[in-house]
Amino acid sequence: MLNATSVLNISRYFCAMSIQVIGVTKLYGKQKALDNISFRVNSGEIVGFLGPNGAGKSTTMKIITGYIDADEGDAFVSSLNVSTNRIETKKKIGYLPEANPLYYDMYVREYLDFIAGLHKISDKKKRIEEMIALTGLKVESNKKIGQLSKGYKQRVGLAGALIHDPEVLILDEPTSGLDPNQIIEIREVIKKLGKNKTVLFSTHILQEVEAICDRVIIINKGIIVADDTLANLQTANKKMVSLIVSFKDPVNKDLLEGMEGITHIEELKPLTFKLTTLHPESLRKQLMELSLQHNLNIVSLQSESESLEHVFRNLTK
Repeated sequence: MLNATSVLNISRYFCAMSIQVIGVTKLYGKQKALDNISFRVNSGEIVGFLGPNGAGKSTTMKIITGYIDADEGDAFVSSLNVSTNRIETKKKIGYLPEANPLYYDMYVREYLDFIAGLHKISDKKKRIEEMIALTGLKVESNKKIGQLSKGYKQRVGLAGALIHDPEVLILDEPTSGLDPNQIIEIREVIKKLGKNKTVLFSTHILQEVEAICDRVIIINKGIIVADDTLANLQTANKKMVSLIVSFKDPVNKDLLEGMEGITHIEELKPLTFKLTTLHPESLRKQLMELSLQHNLNIVSLQSESESLEHVFRNLTK
């Protein structure tokens, strides 16, 4: 039996977690999309949710938002079990799915008025104008949604997800289809929102994660393979080093691929290669020997610090 103090401590623990996923498994037929995953996102955190296509990101988000059920395990939002408190948890969540569902025949303000009505917002007009300003929709706000570019349609979806001032934001590829300037603008919106909301978002743009995330969760084949701050992930994977080598004259790539200990090789530009290895000193010696044996002139050889891209490749390959 739990005493009053234990109940209070558990309550405080869950209240500090805006999102809590415990032992969630999801099957599609015989395919296991999620395999007993668990993680939490604290109030006020911005967490990047990364993984290859088909890794289970969208499935996880749909379970957290109550759109589909888990076969095993539980998801909680602001201490409420999603499966038994669907209406209450939806009030606390702003969700922008990857396939942004919009009514193309509606005008922008008309659509936002409709969404505001569903959430029973009292001063709809004021809130709509706030969302239009926040998401940069003003110049296109008098058009039908079907007339907008993909980037502006994303903005309409984001405005709709935010209009009821949710505690938790679940964003599935929120910058999909945006040009570089729009990506920076939406990035700033997410950073601003992250000061007083909880944000979980998936993206394939790793620079987005490096720019705005407090923490990174990486999922691969339905299993969480990493959950840590970006700095810690990079430190833990620093044993994987990239050497950037430039030659004066053309080099047969097969010669480089024949060296021992290379996990990945990439031609950055003519005469310049990136060689990733667990044993940089050994590879340096091999490069020197190779240059002597084949009369190759090495112009430069330098190490590159571990990037999120390398961490991601190492954990999901």
